[in-house]
Amino acid sequence: MADNDKYPTESGRRRFVKGVVGAGVLAGVGSGAAAAIGTATDPTGAGGGITEFVGIENTEGPAPRGMPVIPIQIADNGDIGGVWPEVQTVEEQGQEIQIAETQLGGQTYSSEWFQYCGIQTYAGIQPDADQENTFFSAADSPYDWQNEELSEGDPLNVSQFEDYEGFETGVGTPGGKPAMANWRSQDVEGSQTIPVQVIRSQEVIEMRQQGGPLGEFIQAATTEDGFMAWLDKCTHFCCVPAFKAYSDSTRFGAANDVYCQCHQSVYDPYSWIASSFVALPRPEGDGGE
Repeated sequence: MADNDKYPTESGRRRFVKGVVGAGVLAGVGSGAAAAIGTATDPTGAGGGITEFVGIENTEGPAPRGMPVIPIQIADNGDIGGVWPEVQTVEEQGQEIQIAETQLGGQTYSSEWFQYCGIQTYAGIQPDADQENTFFSAADSPYDWQNEELSEGDPLNVSQFEDYEGFETGVGTPGGKPAMANWRSQDVEGSQTIPVQVIRSQEVIEMRQQGGPLGEFIQAATTEDGFMAWLDKCTHFCCVPAFKAYSDSTRFGAANDVYCQCHQSVYDPYSWIASSFVALPRPEGDGGE
C-alpha cells in the first residue's frame, strides 16, 4: 500500500488526492513551507503555524497524523480531567497575543495542539477561557457501561474504572476500560463541545516504563494507575473515532485499536509519537489582540 494511499484495500473506497479536501490541504504541509504557511494564516487570527505535538499514532487509513494527547490530572475527590497549559501573553508579528503553553515532561505542551478541524474556533480552546477541565460524560456513548451507569454531564471518576483489568466492550480482546467525554465545553452550544476519549489500561502503566524524552512526557501526561486521554477528532475528516467500540473494526485489523468508521483510519493508543502539523489560527476577537 502506497504511503499516499492508506485506505485499507478491504474498504473498497475510491482513492483520491487528500490535498483537495478541506483542512487536509494544510495537514500534510512540511516544515519547509513554514514561511508560506505563516503568511497565509497568521494575519487571519491568533497563533497557528508549524506546531510540534505528541499524539497517538495513526497506523492505517487516510488520516495524515495522530490525534493529540491530553495530559491527565486527578482531583482530590477522584474526578478525572485534562491539564490546560499556562496562559501567558507574548508578542508575535508586532502584536501581543495570549497563548496557553507549558513545559511538561520535556515537551512544550500548547493549546495549539488542538487547533485543527475547526476546534480552533471553539470557546473552550481559547487560551484564557474560564472553563472546567474535568472530563464530563458524553451523550450517546458507544459503551454500554457508560450509558447504564452515567448520565450526560456526570464527571468521570477514578472509582468508575476499578474493573479496568479484563474489562470487555464486546470488541477485541479483554482489557482496558474506555469512556467518551467532553472537555472545556460547559455552557456552550452543542456544536462546540470538545470530544475526548479516556482509557484506563495496564498497557498505559507499561508505557510509563519507556525511556528517553518521549518517555518522560508519557510519565508526566498519564497516571501511575493507568489513565490516559486524547482529543478525539480524527485528523482526516474530523469524525469522532472510538477504542474497541465498533464491530466492523475487526475487518480492518483494528479491533484492539482506535477506529474511525467514516473512512477506516486506525490509531494505536499505546504508541505515542512526536510529530508536527500546521495548526490553524484562532479567530480574531478571542482576546489575543
